[in-house]
Amino acid sequence: MSKGNISTKAGDKGKTGIVGGERVDKDDIRIECLGELDEANSALGLLRARLSADHPWEEGLRRIQTEMMNLMSHVATPSAVERKPEVPLPVDSAEWMEDWMAEIEGTLPSTTEYFLLPGGSEISALCHVCRTQIRRAERRLVTLNREDPVEPCILKFVNRLSDLLFKLSRQEQSANGGDEIRWRLFRRKREET
Repeated sequence: MSKGNISTKAGDKGKTGIVGGERVDKDDIRIECLGELDEANSALGLLRARLSADHPWEEGLRRIQTEMMNLMSHVATPSAVERKPEVPLPVDSAEWMEDWMAEIEGTLPSTTEYFLLPGGSEISALCHVCRTQIRRAERRLVTLNREDPVEPCILKFVNRLSDLLFKLSRQEQSANGGDEIRWRLFRRKREET
């Protein structure tokens, strides 16, 4: 195998390696978590690609993507294996995202409704796609946490990130004059026979 070749063929039988050398099934809950986080991070990359280089979200979203790569390294490491100390945990990121959300709140019309139909502009819709992918990753992390403890700051980071993406979607709609469509229960009248 040449250097840089990503195809090792070692996973051809449905197993993959994790930090510490153990080989596990590719549908192991740890691998599921990593796959969901990777997918969410890729969607964040698509969101960033749709923004201009000087967009006010650029720096923050890049930080989030970097922190997600770091936390994936920790998720890939079972608690029985020594973690790499040089890979930082997102210990202060939840608070940083809370500060960002507070800034956003100051620019938005007040609402008590948080059941909005995803959509609006492409950027707003992408925020919702990222939000739902993060929520799915969070559900898998909760399952993993029952089997092998996940650092609390990782769970907190992922929970805050979905909240932030909801706020970013609202900010995008507001900045572009788009109306937020609030969900209302649709009841179809029964036809009288």
